[in-house]
Amino acid sequence: MQNIGSKVFGLFVIGLLGTLLYLTVFSDGLGQAPKISITTKQGETIELNKPMKPVLVNFWATSCPSCIKEMPDLAKMKQALGDRFELVTVSMDYDPVEQVEKFIAANPYPFTFVMDTDGKIAKAFGDILLTPTSFLIAPNGKIVYKQIGEVHFADVTERIKKMSPQL
Repeated sequence: MQNIGSKVFGLFVIGLLGTLLYLTVFSDGLGQAPKISITTKQGETIELNKPMKPVLVNFWATSCPSCIKEMPDLAKMKQALGDRFELVTVSMDYDPVEQVEKFIAANPYPFTFVMDTDGKIAKAFGDILLTPTSFLIAPNGKIVYKQIGEVHFADVTERIKKMSPQL
């Protein structure tokens, strides 16, 4: 009887490992990033569905206290990891353009700001309404992290390091 229990347990473990392997290697995870082009501060174009290096997309609004609070931490992460990833912050369409421009001018953070004045970017990411909301896109265009609320910086930093080993 004990031998049958061991075999059942062994089959269960093998099935579980197979499922985990499938989910981590072959699954789409959180899906493919939308086909959107972003122009960085340096004038480079990033295709979010095939970015070539990790991209953190952060939806924010000037009226969102959590968004404003996490901006300095986003800047620290960008400074620490440098060119290993791109950081794109997308202002919401309900945020007045003048207010966003004023915030950007007063806060020269080391990442790319994009104004989603027509709401197309937020819609492409699944009709984003809550801010902050962030997505980490792998170099193959797969979304590997989504967070509604402030970014979990230690987790995202580790994921970026694994996707872009320092040479």
